[in-house]
Amino acid sequence: MSAPQATRTTALHAGAWWLWALGLATAASRTTNPLLLGLLVGVAGYVVAVRRTEAPWARSYGAFVKLGLVVIGIRLVFAFVLGSPIPGTHTLVTLPEVPLPDWAEGVRIGGRVTAEGMVFALYDGLKLATLLICVGAANALANPSRLLKSLPGALYEAGVAVVVAMTFAPNLVADVQRLRAARRLRGRPDRGFRALLQVGLPVLEGALERSVALAAAMDARGYGRSARVPRAVRHTTSALTLGGLLGVCAGTYGLLGDTGAGYGLPLLLAGLAAALAGLWLGGRRSVRTRYRPERWGPRACLVAASGIAVAGLTIWAGGSAPAALHPPAYPLTAPVLPLWPAAALLVGLLPAVVAPAPATPVTTAATTRTATTARTAQKEPSQ
Repeated sequence: MSAPQATRTTALHAGAWWLWALGLATAASRTTNPLLLGLLVGVAGYVVAVRRTEAPWARSYGAFVKLGLVVIGIRLVFAFVLGSPIPGTHTLVTLPEVPLPDWAEGVRIGGRVTAEGMVFALYDGLKLATLLICVGAANALANPSRLLKSLPGALYEAGVAVVVAMTFAPNLVADVQRLRAARRLRGRPDRGFRALLQVGLPVLEGALERSVALAAAMDARGYGRSARVPRAVRHTTSALTLGGLLGVCAGTYGLLGDTGAGYGLPLLLAGLAAALAGLWLGGRRSVRTRYRPERWGPRACLVAASGIAVAGLTIWAGGSAPAALHPPAYPLTAPVLPLWPAAALLVGLLPAVVAPAPATPVTTAATTRTATTARTAQKEPSQ
């Protein structure tokens, strides 16, 4: 199955990208093996590199990677200063210990820093960083406005707020880059604190103009208007939605925990069914219509299935070979790459093959020139 060029009609459903990324994040939450976590980061990074577009939100992946590195650094600093619950025999350094009162028993500042404790902190921070990077991959690949169109009517208002928040930062960065380029063309300095202050006012003005235009567009499209529904339907909707979300949380906790996979899946499925029923009933209050609704195609199903397969295989590996997914920090041993769990993670590379390829600037320019030539030829009189 060769991947076509991504257009308005062939672009992948945004929900498929989120299911794929959440599947990778679920796999990351089930292991502390740094080799498997690094493989997950490589899988997510490769798919983002070959399938992201030139849109502003696609530039957010680098920010999530940097945030993951900051998380690892903070976790190591905390383990260095506050100690670690993991015992160790390899002492790296002994810090001056601060005496604490009796009510702070179990907490210490300073003291002996061991290699086992730092390795444990590194594994823990790397797991959290991998989760952030997987979420960043979804942000870089999924179009937030198209994802908003696919939300149920009951979540439309909340989805609009999320989309506006997600697109504000990329637009702000794009404005700063544009203004800095304009200053360079005019021979003015574009670096330093003074240049940043001079750029700040135009950026703020552009943000205010976009907010006014967005408010006018939302009002013109009837944002916030709702239909009347009976009181019994409202109460049933609230009960189903709240109960379903609690079931989803409890089921997810059971699946992600080491002990609880037996009750986690049934509870998760029951919670999803109740939540979807509540969202369907809640959507009756929405009076909006959809223009060109997003549809799931075979490629979107394959992309979502690849993420779900990665999560399912990793959960299965956690039950059959837990030592391979959780290498011990004490005693201090080198982690080993388990073969078939690593092969299961490589299933996440499927979107790099089946997802539509983004249109490159060269392809877009060539298409524009071809269309211009065709229009010119139609206007010329036949000889």
